[in-house]
Amino acid sequence: MVEKTINMALLFYRKEVAELLLDSISLMRNRKIPNSKSLNPMKSFFLSCIIVSCTFSLSGQEVVTKDYSAYILTPPAPKAPRINGATVYGVRPGNPVIYRIPCTGERPISFAIKDLPEGLRMDREHGIISGSIKNPGSYSFLIEAENSAGSDKREMNFKVGDKIALTPPMGWNSWYIHYDRISDQLMREAADQMIKSGMADYGYQYVNIDDCWMVKHKTKDPEIGGKTREKDGTLITNLRFPDMKGMTDYIHEKGLKAGIYISPGPSTCAGYEGSYRHEEQDALTFADWGFDFLKYDWCSYDKKAGGKTREDLKKPYKKMWASLVGLDRDIVLNLCQYGMGNVWEWGAEVGNSWRTTGDLGLEERKGLPGFYSIGLRNAEHWPYAGPGAWNDPDYILIGWVGDARKMAEGTPTDLTPYEQYSYMSMWSLMAAPLIFSGDMAKLDPFTLNVLCNHEVIEVSQDPLGKQAKIVRKTDSDFVLVKIMIDGSLVVGLFNFMDSEAPVSVSWEELGISGSHIVRDLWRQKELSTLENLYETMVPPHGVQLVRIWLKK
Repeated sequence: MVEKTINMALLFYRKEVAELLLDSISLMRNRKIPNSKSLNPMKSFFLSCIIVSCTFSLSGQEVVTKDYSAYILTPPAPKAPRINGATVYGVRPGNPVIYRIPCTGERPISFAIKDLPEGLRMDREHGIISGSIKNPGSYSFLIEAENSAGSDKREMNFKVGDKIALTPPMGWNSWYIHYDRISDQLMREAADQMIKSGMADYGYQYVNIDDCWMVKHKTKDPEIGGKTREKDGTLITNLRFPDMKGMTDYIHEKGLKAGIYISPGPSTCAGYEGSYRHEEQDALTFADWGFDFLKYDWCSYDKKAGGKTREDLKKPYKKMWASLVGLDRDIVLNLCQYGMGNVWEWGAEVGNSWRTTGDLGLEERKGLPGFYSIGLRNAEHWPYAGPGAWNDPDYILIGWVGDARKMAEGTPTDLTPYEQYSYMSMWSLMAAPLIFSGDMAKLDPFTLNVLCNHEVIEVSQDPLGKQAKIVRKTDSDFVLVKIMIDGSLVVGLFNFMDSEAPVSVSWEELGISGSHIVRDLWRQKELSTLENLYETMVPPHGVQLVRIWLKK
């Protein structure tokens, strides 16, 4: 079969392509990955694609190999401390604070805070702030971090009031990799990996269970079936989750937060117990267990809604929202109802974020990858996003992810490196929740380079909370622009074409004039000072993400 592949390549493709096929097969047979820096970029990319897309049975074992190291743009973090992530944090009066200072640099790092608000304490070794603040108000303080290589400091602001999720939530969700295989053990391992991989050092903090932790209806499997609630109505977990409080304590000890999932209907989308007629009781249970985030998925509520008016669509979320805001614990509410009834127009009244479209994992690729079509629909709703209220176009599906239609085990993403940069750039520009849903146990350097660029994350976590808007869209490209709290603009120039192409944006389109400094955010370097126009070559389905400041 291998020889036939080569013959076909020789017949229908250029000699160079056949040689690359030979190279890739040889590499896979010998279990070796090429040193991509020794290859020219086009050859390296094509060779990587061949290796990713070809799976051979070698000595009875299936092997899939990839190496995207030639496409890593994010510079490595310095050895000295660098404090990352949002500069603002929202909490309700008297409710628990769990905040792990996102900070890169060689460990050990010693943390100190000047003017720490009353009621809070800090673990100096791990940089975890906990406690509570009784009185409403805005509390600013200085965080300092120091190690043997240097130091860093940054001002932080805790806003104590009725709003939480003042910047888009960042974290991980189990669905697109574990589906109905999720367990307590996998959740704990995901929390471990969030620390070990360094994701937590960039601001990722939520470790969220999706569906399938409850008892399933209509199953004979003793591990997940059985009685769904206690006599008093309290939810029962399936046997894969023997100790919810112990699990959230484990997550919280690391300075991270824990998320959970349920449906307002009688059952979840996968057929497990829902919250119907137990909403207030379940909210109390989630708080008692120690959860900080709730994804509330429409699913079977169709059978109970009674109609599709705005009030019908709002009703279950309004009920759960009222149950959550009265608790002595902050729980971010994520509405998952797929954009019905123009949810972006009213979602902020009953939650903190809302899905604007169907599942991205089910979106078919039509020339362009599905995140483009989902993202462009989400981009239309920019006027409705802001602190505490975010448009949600679904999760970041890169690295190893499972086929959503089959609820399958994970395989490497079929997105090219260029497409992955576009994906992360678009989500950051749109102030979308940055929730990764790939395999935390198989994070590779390229995936981490996409997820963990502090200048790109700064775009997402900007405290002004503005979502980017489209300033131009053609058949070949489009441009997204986001205003930042310092008055600078972040511009994403996206190429729809299947080949490299020039994309430009004029100062007139941006509403600016005069000399401006242009900085490449992925590469973290200044490009030039320009007067009227920025133009660049953009890779196929790729992006150039720049930040533009007025030259002073």
